[in-house]
Amino acid sequence: MAASTLSQQLRDGNLFAAQCPSREILKHVTSRWGILILISLRDGTHRFSDLRRKIGGISEKMLAQSLQALEQDGFINRVSYPVLPPHVEYTLTDLGEQISEKVTILADWIEINLSKILAQKEDKTA
Repeated sequence: MAASTLSQQLRDGNLFAAQCPSREILKHVTSRWGILILISLRDGTHRFSDLRRKIGGISEKMLAQSLQALEQDGFINRVSYPVLPPHVEYTLTDLGEQISEKVTILADWIEINLSKILAQKEDKTA
């Protein structure tokens, strides 16, 4: 069987190929803020200010950048209403629903195992 070409790998997706666009998408989804945004939107439509309040510690700039990246990747719908002051709402797309389910499983696992993880960290630094 012949080795797959780089163009075939990129078309199919190969996280181990340096130039594969799937790496950039993985970065957006698994970033600290990307995960929290995707999980936050699981319970429905939110405005920018709602997300900022819900996700402690995120700056306006990081929230805007993360939302934009997730929107460009097709995980989030952004609806802007022509009113003053500006009114923008964010919801998950079908793809966003699917990926948010996956990252929620990861986040839940971390929270369930947090005490064990912290104990291991403490043992390693002691």
